Amino acid sequence: MRIGGLQPFSLTDFPGKVSGIFFTAGCNFACSYCHNKELWEKPCAIIPEKEILSFLEQKKKQLDGIVITGGEPTLQEDLIDFIELVRSYGYLIKLDTNGARPDVLIKLLTKKYLDYIAMDIKAPFEKYSTVIGLKTAPIEKLKESIELIAHSGLRHEFRTTFIPHQLIEKDIDIIKTYFPKESFYRLQDYVEVEQIKS
Repeated sequence: MRIGGLQPFSLTDFPGKVSGIFFTAGCNFACSYCHNKELWEKPCAIIPEKEILSFLEQKKKQLDGIVITGGEPTLQEDLIDFIELVRSYGYLIKLDTNGARPDVLIKLLTKKYLDYIAMDIKAPFEKYSTVIGLKTAPIEKLKESIELIAHSGLRHEFRTTFIPHQLIEKDIDIIKTYFPKESFYRLQDYVEVEQIKS
C-alpha cells in the first residue's frame, strides 16, 4: 500500500469517531485547488509498511477508526487487502473517494468493509473536466458511484469544495439533484492550509 502521509489524530474527519488518517499516493484527477498535490504531482516518499503496522498496533486502544484518503485510494491495487488488515486490528473504516472507480467500490461494499464513505462531487457534470484538470471526465463512472453510495445503506456523505472562480451558486443547486435528499451533503469552503502530516 503506497501511503504518502499520516495524520495520527483527528476529531473531525470521521463523523462521531476519533480517527487517524492515511493519505494514499497518486491520483487520477488534477484539481488545481487540491490541498494534497504533493501526493500526485511528483513521486512522493512512501511510509514504510513496518511503520504503518506499528502505528496500527500502538493506536488501537486510542482510535476508533482509520480514514483512508488521498490522492485517490481506489487506485491502490492492494486497497482491499489493506482495509482487511486494518479491520483486523479492530478499527472502523472511512473511505474518501472521487468516485472514478465504481468497480472498486462495488467490491468494498459487497464485502461490507466500510463503515462510512465520502465522495467528492467536484462540479456539475458539464464543468467536471475543467475543474479536475482533464480533457474528459469519467461522468458515467461518477454517476454509478453516486448511485452505489446513495443506496449502500452505509453512513455516507457527498461534498463539494466551493471555488469561487470555478463554481457559482447555481452549480450547487444542480449538484444536489444528483443524489437523494436523504443523503448528507456538505459544502466546503476552500482554505489554503497544509493538511498532510507525516
